[in-house]
Amino acid sequence: MSVIDEFIQANNQYASSFQKGDLPMPPARKVAVLTCMDARLHPAKFLGLEVGDAHVIRNAGGRASDDAIRSLVISEQLLGTNTIVVIHHTDCGMLTFSNEDLRAKIQQDLHADASSIDFLPFKNLEQSVRDDVATLRNSPLIPDNIEIRGFIYDVRSGKLLPVE
Repeated sequence: MSVIDEFIQANNQYASSFQKGDLPMPPARKVAVLTCMDARLHPAKFLGLEVGDAHVIRNAGGRASDDAIRSLVISEQLLGTNTIVVIHHTDCGMLTFSNEDLRAKIQQDLHADASSIDFLPFKNLEQSVRDDVATLRNSPLIPDNIEIRGFIYDVRSGKLLPVE
């Protein structure tokens, strides 16, 4: 059985007892979480979220990229969120390469030019959180009254550590 077949089977079981179809579109806790796509992170569990509580926006590194900002603007402007939580994590793969490294790999493996893409790697975990919080605070698309906080999730302990 393929992983997709397993997903379909799991979804059938989930849907058979699903009772949250009447939840409103806006997140109940008026929060958007920007975090990494790393499979070791389960934001709903480590933040105590239930279905319908929050928007969770995930990308490589949990970075405040243009597309993340697009989603955050929609979350705030159209769906009423008033808080943004940025969460990066220890042992992140984004610490392990540079743009040049990945561009060279893509050229070698795919014979494609990725020179125009900033993959947003970083060398300092705390500074990457500070940079993304600053990006959001300085964005003309994010109002000043939106609370924005940054954290590091420790993949070894499960603890959420504030970054000032």
